[in-house]
Amino acid sequence: MRSTERNVPPVTLLARAAALVGAFDDRAPVLTLAELARRTGLPKSTAHRIVGELVALGVLERQDSGPSGEGYRLGMWLFERGELVPAHRSLSEAALPVMEDLREATRQRIHLAVLDGVDVVYVEILGASGLEVVSRTGGRLPAHATGVGKAMLAYSSAAVVQARIDAGLPRLTPRTIATPGGLVRELRKIRSVGMALDLEEAQTGVSCVAAPVFGVERKVRAALSVTGTTSSVDPSTLGPAVRTAAFTLGRALRESGL
Repeated sequence: MRSTERNVPPVTLLARAAALVGAFDDRAPVLTLAELARRTGLPKSTAHRIVGELVALGVLERQDSGPSGEGYRLGMWLFERGELVPAHRSLSEAALPVMEDLREATRQRIHLAVLDGVDVVYVEILGASGLEVVSRTGGRLPAHATGVGKAMLAYSSAAVVQARIDAGLPRLTPRTIATPGGLVRELRKIRSVGMALDLEEAQTGVSCVAAPVFGVERKVRAALSVTGTTSSVDPSTLGPAVRTAAFTLGRALRESGL
């Protein structure tokens, strides 16, 4: 569940708690009670009561948010349980050796991401710690604006692509593809070459080369990318490396039944 403006607030206690947890995102890791109430559509008194219980359980933590007063952020309880999610853990276990080899070969930042609805979620990131990028482990970005996202959309169903279009194509930089026709043409091109490029579409000055990872039944399972400053990203040399890594990871997943 992602943070959205809701017209109809959730009804059950569990749905209300989930909505409050889902209100946080990359751009709003700390929220005040008023912001939580606004994002979920809950009355402030109801949000205050449930947030208090979530803090007591360790799901949320209190944090001073400066001039806005006391704020809240996601707690360690969620991180600890998140590490136990079997699908992502299995994917990470299979991917990390491949990612290490790709990092050694390219000396660049390596991303592993999955598609969650119409967004990408970064499962693992290795290398190039000095590079300031908008992506982070556990972070979320709109799929149409990233190399890994476009690589997965290109091999997803028409319904998934249409869902991304219906959700909007926000422009993260002047180079982000922001029209349905432009996205459809880009995905067709990706399928023809087997890899996707992000040429400063998610962040100015940063580019990447990405390739899809196919699991059992040849369904797209994830995507790998090599990311760096635009001047250091050469698709002609990095493309074969990331495609080989994606193929290697896909074979490992299929052998494991993933």
